[in-house]
Amino acid sequence: MAIAFIFCVFLMRFFYIQVIWEDDLHYLALDQWTREIPVVAGRGKIVDRNGELLAGNQTAYSVFARASAVKNAEKSAELLSAQLNVPYESILTKLTDKSRSEVTVVRQTGKETVEKIEGANLSGIYYSRDNVRVYPYGSLACQILGFTSYDRSGTTGVEQYYNKYLAGKNGEILFETDLIGVDLKGAAAAYLPAEDGLNVRLTLDYRIQALAEEVMQKTLESTNAKAARCIVLDPNDFSLLAMVNLPSYDLNEIPRNDIDTLNRLSRNSLVSDVYEPGSTFKIVTAAANIEEYLKGNSDAFSLNHVFPSARTRTVEGSTIKCWSDHANGKHSNQTLAEALNNSCNPCFVDIALSVGKEKFYDYLSAFRFGRESGIDFSGESIGMLLPESAVQNGDLARIGFGQAIAVTPLQLACAAASAVNGGYYYAPRTVAEIYSDDGSVREKMQPSLVARTVSEEASALLSNMLEGVVRDGSGKKAYIEGYRVAGKTGTAQKYENGVIAQGKYISSFVGYFPANQPRYLALIVVDEPEGSYYGSAVAAPCAKEIFEGIIRVMQIAPVEGVV
Repeated sequence: MAIAFIFCVFLMRFFYIQVIWEDDLHYLALDQWTREIPVVAGRGKIVDRNGELLAGNQTAYSVFARASAVKNAEKSAELLSAQLNVPYESILTKLTDKSRSEVTVVRQTGKETVEKIEGANLSGIYYSRDNVRVYPYGSLACQILGFTSYDRSGTTGVEQYYNKYLAGKNGEILFETDLIGVDLKGAAAAYLPAEDGLNVRLTLDYRIQALAEEVMQKTLESTNAKAARCIVLDPNDFSLLAMVNLPSYDLNEIPRNDIDTLNRLSRNSLVSDVYEPGSTFKIVTAAANIEEYLKGNSDAFSLNHVFPSARTRTVEGSTIKCWSDHANGKHSNQTLAEALNNSCNPCFVDIALSVGKEKFYDYLSAFRFGRESGIDFSGESIGMLLPESAVQNGDLARIGFGQAIAVTPLQLACAAASAVNGGYYYAPRTVAEIYSDDGSVREKMQPSLVARTVSEEASALLSNMLEGVVRDGSGKKAYIEGYRVAGKTGTAQKYENGVIAQGKYISSFVGYFPANQPRYLALIVVDEPEGSYYGSAVAAPCAKEIFEGIIRVMQIAPVEGVV
């Protein structure tokens, strides 16, 4: 009986070794009797919508060592140190570390260096082709493109979000060796080819990106602002044409040794950071009122309603003022269109309170405030929106003109686009398609309709009013003769530690053209400009210059009869 039991134990052990442990033992044996030289896959390219290369590769080489096969570690370390500009002690440690079958001596060195090492005929030293990621335009769209780590894996931006397509699959060359890792004479090498990554075509247009960056850089310098940001998108499908975050950095000279600086400069603040939008948010409030009026809601104001001309509104004991002193009849007898022209806060307080918390929050939800937009980009913030159950009339009044709510620039740009494109809210996109080197499209990113916000009729009425803002109101500095430009200015105070930061403002403008059939929408955000800080004076001219650049690049003819 005991013999039978012992026999069963041995039988079970043999079964475990032969069947269960087979793959692990096979790998250990393969590792013991072979050395592997990696064949690095070519990382996929990133191009703009026109095929212009924005991220590519440059051939480099990596050097490896197998300590068990190194014959003269000191001499080899001395030569490698001189050629690779790496400390002698560091290399010697690697060449004498026999606890590991193979170590990387250096990555991404030049061909001439490798040729010199190869000519020295050092035992146990091998090399293979590698790739260095290069960005032909340096800092252009750096926060959108992102960068890769030392092992060529995407770390931020599109490089990270679409890494599974871009990365490819490495191969290897297997050489048979003896037990101490020395190549066997006459042994054949096995070659497992690498699979190169797929290419990514962005929705961005590098020409629009470049001109937007140029305009915003001039503004950053002339106003000595803390930051200057810009989004340009197509309101018809929310494909992003440009995303500017300044200051920026050169993707070919990434400050990897200064983590704080790298995190600050590589952050896509248009997606990740929030701010109080101020008067640009009045687009949403006006859209909600117009839609409710068209639906027959008696609580909404008609388009001919005349708002009281008083400069202030008192809500729950708190006084809310207009930016204007209303002297000499200013802001008197205002309709909704005129309230938008004048950017008169009290009128939008009236609208928010009249529409009511429940309905107004329905619109906020439809416009995706307090939730993700659906962009194909990591790190998106949902903004800051008070829970509906906690909102008091004083809060609602301030939300109506862009206070007591914090949004990302992307959220505001998409909300504005939806308000004027017929009421269609799409998921914003940075990428148009994934394709292989032979040109075949592997995956196409189609526009994705997320929600309906307002009716086409309400949208058209609102757009007509916003065209008036640029023609006759606070947005005049965005006006372009012969083109139907529409938009809304904004100037918001900044808060620090819960209180207003004196003298610190965010100047903004959201505009688009043509007003009747929007094709290009731009949001400008200038953080803490010195001197003049109104959105009408700082941000609106930026939009005008960007739109004029787009008109030149796209050769858009003026509209007859528009002056």
